[in-house]
Amino acid sequence: MGKLEDYAILLGVTGGIAAYKAAALCSQLTQKGASVTVVMTEHARQFVGPLTFSTLSGRPIYGDLFEAEKGYNTPHISLTEQADIIVVAPATANIIGKIAGGICDDLLSTLLAAADGDILLAPAMNRRMWENPATRQNIETLRGWGCHFVGPNTGRLACGEKEIGRMSEPEEILERVAELLAGKKPKKKIN
Repeated sequence: MGKLEDYAILLGVTGGIAAYKAAALCSQLTQKGASVTVVMTEHARQFVGPLTFSTLSGRPIYGDLFEAEKGYNTPHISLTEQADIIVVAPATANIIGKIAGGICDDLLSTLLAAADGDILLAPAMNRRMWENPATRQNIETLRGWGCHFVGPNTGRLACGEKEIGRMSEPEEILERVAELLAGKKPKKKIN
């Protein structure tokens, strides 16, 4: 797998136990040379602290839709304009449903609605949630709109079951990011 220098990755982290794997993904992306900007949902902060991601990425962490940085700024637009790809890991049933339903009630869901580039979702949830008809329909809707998916895998879940729903490993997500960016010229570095 090649370097990701000059590519800007927007990493969305949602509230699932697999959020700890997003920290490892963030680290691996930066080690490959990518500029990584992290947007965390309020629920993600219950699993992993923003300090972890700011330390790994060397960048500020975003999470509040109404928090202005550097004067007037609309992060849900500006962040998407600079990103070569948006990766959501873990992609919970909640965020998948929000994207499919056009719900924009936090920074991550709002910027996903404003995105005009590649979106890669790494689902992570209990098997029953994964197999829920609403989740299945939402996933098919998003696939039809051109969203990309990696996983979920079968393995031990937080509930102790060994079923489908485990988020793909960071290396697998990194490989998929590299595939999606291969041959694409970087937009511009995130400031």
